[in-house]
Amino acid sequence: MAAGKGTKYLPGYHRSTPETVWRHYGFTEEQVAAGDFNAQMCQAGGQLHHAGQVEVISSLERDGRPVFRDLRWGVYLTFAADSDYVARCFREYGLVTDEAGRHAAMYKPFHLIGLELGISVASAGLRREPTGCPRAWLADAVATAKRDLAAGEVLDGEGGFRVYGRLRPAADSLRVGALPIGLAHGVRLRAAVAQDQPVRWADVEVDPGAEAVRLRREMEASADA
Repeated sequence: MAAGKGTKYLPGYHRSTPETVWRHYGFTEEQVAAGDFNAQMCQAGGQLHHAGQVEVISSLERDGRPVFRDLRWGVYLTFAADSDYVARCFREYGLVTDEAGRHAAMYKPFHLIGLELGISVASAGLRREPTGCPRAWLADAVATAKRDLAAGEVLDGEGGFRVYGRLRPAADSLRVGALPIGLAHGVRLRAAVAQDQPVRWADVEVDPGAEAVRLRREMEASADA
């Protein structure tokens, strides 16, 4: 039904920059790369409300302790029983479910991306075996203004001072002509963008001949067809 990861998330973290990220976690600049860590903090967060959703789950603290079972570094999967037998198994195996007993979740409290990514790359590169592939373009990480941005400013990409990535349905991204966060580095604004509004293709100066831009535009055209 849904899947995602946990993190320490508050809506205000969308405003975080490489200069302010440290106080949220108690790190120093010598301990972790500011841009990388800040990019993780600026992901979208919300509530699960429909099937097929991917989402970041907030793991907040109160008096230094997690309010809920700590999923801050973990990943989760929610699923639904498609028969009475499966629902009965949920009860018998002690899974925590909703009131109807039809939905449950499983999680692991760690996210081993540093170890898992190498295996995925090797599987794809050496054995031509993907560990996962999309069946359709359903979601997009859209460049969104951290503050009011003025024409002439140069965007500094994910984890920087000017934009963060917000997960949007691909159809919504196409409808507004949104710029993906992956192409929001080193491009100049030709129009002002208000805080928390998506940056659009029409708002920036891009090189239409750049390979990444060309491939993205081809993908959009294919989705529109």
